[in-house]
Amino acid sequence: MKKVLLASACLFALAAPASAADLAARPYTKAPVAVASVYNWTGFYLGVVGGGAWEDSGSPRMQGGFVGGTAGYNWQTGNVVFGLEADAAWADVNASVTGATVVPGFGVVTATASSKTDAMGTVRGRIGWAVNNVLLYGTGGYAWIDNKITLSALGVSVSDSKFHSGWTVGAGVEAYFAPNWTVKGEYLYRSLGGETYFSGALPTGTLNFHTVQVGVNYHFNGPVVAKY
Repeated sequence: MKKVLLASACLFALAAPASAADLAARPYTKAPVAVASVYNWTGFYLGVVGGGAWEDSGSPRMQGGFVGGTAGYNWQTGNVVFGLEADAAWADVNASVTGATVVPGFGVVTATASSKTDAMGTVRGRIGWAVNNVLLYGTGGYAWIDNKITLSALGVSVSDSKFHSGWTVGAGVEAYFAPNWTVKGEYLYRSLGGETYFSGALPTGTLNFHTVQVGVNYHFNGPVVAKY
């Protein structure tokens, strides 16, 4: 037994210096530095936007869709983000009604009245709270639409277009999904003042719209790359 222990001790003594030399000879490799993106929302952006709109009340109610472009600028301080944004869109938001009316000299005539918003837009301020790549915000400001009313009877149609101005308020969420690119979802309530069509013959009341829209924006500054 003693001989076995002495032999083991000798082997250990011989192997230990070799192992130490082997460890000393191995080069030290530093672990790679982790790189993370810190999303700074400050900067200019452009994008596209589209969605649906429907009138708050009325029978029939105007409803339809729209698609257009967006431009804006953000300023960030801490987690708070301030911004200005403008958008303009082609729209097809409409309603029509057909009924019988008495026209002197023609008797009972079937007539159709239609209203169509073919363009709409806003200029708004935004304020929100950013958590890295996600921004929750409220928004409000100026809103406008270009609307046309058409009256048709006896095969004859007459139309008149008016520009309605008003205000809007809403909220949304926006998030980076790739460097420089964000996607957003937004709800806006738009209240547009009434106008008088056909040289004063047909006044309208206030037009109120609900709109839900989604958009994709390209941010020219993009995220800040930081090393951890």
